[in-house]
Amino acid sequence: MSTTPSKTPQAIRGTQDIFGTDAEAFAHVVETFERIRRLYRFRRVEMPVFEKTEVFSRSIGETTDVVSKEMYSFEDRGGESLTLRPEFTAGLARAYLTDGWKQFAPLKVATHGPLFRYERPQKGRYRQFHQIDAELIGSPEPLADVELLVMADHLLKDLGISDGVTLQLNTLGDVASRDAWRAALIDYFRGHKAELSEDSQDRLERNPLRILDSKDPRDKVFVGDAPKIDAFLSAEAQDFFAAVTAGLDAAGVAYERAPSLVRGLDYYRHTAFEFVTTRLGAQGTVLGGGRYDGLMESLGGPATPAVGWAAGIERLAMLVADAGTLTEAPLTVVLAVEDDAALNYAQKVVTALRFQGLDAEMVATGSARKRFDKAVKMGAKVLVSFGVQDGVPTANLRAAEPTAEYLAVEQVLQSVHP
Repeated sequence: MSTTPSKTPQAIRGTQDIFGTDAEAFAHVVETFERIRRLYRFRRVEMPVFEKTEVFSRSIGETTDVVSKEMYSFEDRGGESLTLRPEFTAGLARAYLTDGWKQFAPLKVATHGPLFRYERPQKGRYRQFHQIDAELIGSPEPLADVELLVMADHLLKDLGISDGVTLQLNTLGDVASRDAWRAALIDYFRGHKAELSEDSQDRLERNPLRILDSKDPRDKVFVGDAPKIDAFLSAEAQDFFAAVTAGLDAAGVAYERAPSLVRGLDYYRHTAFEFVTTRLGAQGTVLGGGRYDGLMESLGGPATPAVGWAAGIERLAMLVADAGTLTEAPLTVVLAVEDDAALNYAQKVVTALRFQGLDAEMVATGSARKRFDKAVKMGAKVLVSFGVQDGVPTANLRAAEPTAEYLAVEQVLQSVHP
């Protein structure tokens, strides 16, 4: 009977295993986000990894690339269509309508975790990727937009990656402003339809705003002369955007106006924004979001104002790593067990040290004669060697000088006995 050598399974294309310094940068992003969201009093929520497909098809839009090309959808055993979440906002909106969260409005929530989209993998983007997300639901005030933007700016600064990152800001106006602008764009682009890209020709009648965001050189020729939203803003929409920019000025958050920054879906209103950089190649968005006052209605709920943003953790982690601001902290304590008879005593000590908040490693395997040398090479701030004297386990504390760490270890040793 012949046997065929087994082949080691490979990772799925477009997924990643995160380890070492990459994993530390990833964790640093999440930990910083968690600290910042607490400062701004955003409640932590956990969301399902999959939802009913209609949650995304109704909220993101049947005609978008995400729904038509990128979603991972499947039928479960009961024949119901389910989808791995491609973003957080739709699920959060569904929960707001179905889980009684309306009683907490205005509700500030934050979450993070994996998302799934079938798309071409590229630098910083994978088919399974991770995002942090913050939403403020139930507030129609421009102050809500300001708070989220200040929070995002604060996060990037605390991560040490704000240099070279620019906040691009635009307004989409209220419903009347947007509808008037949309009609003007359709009329303008109809005059150039034959010269537009195939995608933009298809979008012209259904979603002309997306032509403004096209990366195709054939479209960019005409985008510069396209009608601008400012010509169609109502007085109320002008006042709203002025309040947002005034709030950013007061908070010291720098921004630049980006008239071509749009959101194609009809439920977006007023503020749209992206933090962008040139340090990530063609895909330069670091964090993006906007106000989506019409989303709840698209899901069958009442009109509910809301604004939010999301950012890819992998991209933020890449910027953190490139900035070189994240370094591994040196080991605080290493314990060298030079006699196995002292192992249990050393185990008591290392456990006590960790409970006191001191990181510690124990060298207790391999040749007993080489353990001390191995411990020295680990470069800890404090070294404790364990042996046996007159049949009693002993601990010898070694350090160049009585630092704060030395004194903390000394205190633990005084409280733990063989």
